[in-house]
Parts: sequence; C-alpha cells; structure tokens
Amino acid sequence: MKNLKPTLLIISLLIFISAFTFQDTSVYICKGPSSKKYHLKSNCRGLSNCSSEIYKVTLTEAKDLKRTLCGWED
Repeated sequence: MKNLKPTLLIISLLIFISAFTFQDTSVYICKGPSSKKYHLKSNCRGLSNCSSEIYKVTLTEAKDLKRTLCGWED
C-alpha cells in the first residue's frame, strides 16, 4: 500500500500536465458561415473549400466555438 501512493501521485501529475499541454495545441479553423470543424494541419484537405480566411487558434478556442475534429484528420 505504501508503494501505491507515489505511483498514484505520479499518474495524477502526468494526467494534469497532459491536460494543459493538449489544450494549448494550435489548430486551424475556417470562419466561413457553414464551418463546423477544426483541423490539425493548415494544409488539411477539409480546408480546401474554405470561403473565408483560415485562422490559427488554440484547441480550447476551437472547442469553445463548438468545432469538432475534421473527418480527414482521424
């Protein structure tokens, strides 16, 4: 039981760090009227029909805009 506490502490710390790391990841979105996805790469084929500018935002911002991951990125 004594060895379990340090292990749980390390696992908790890694989960905490990874949560913040992934939220600051940059993604790309189109701000066109029908855009609903975010993209991991600026040259994703899902952005080829963008009718406006392509913007680099954080993953958190994209999710706040109710965007979901592009199907080409899976």
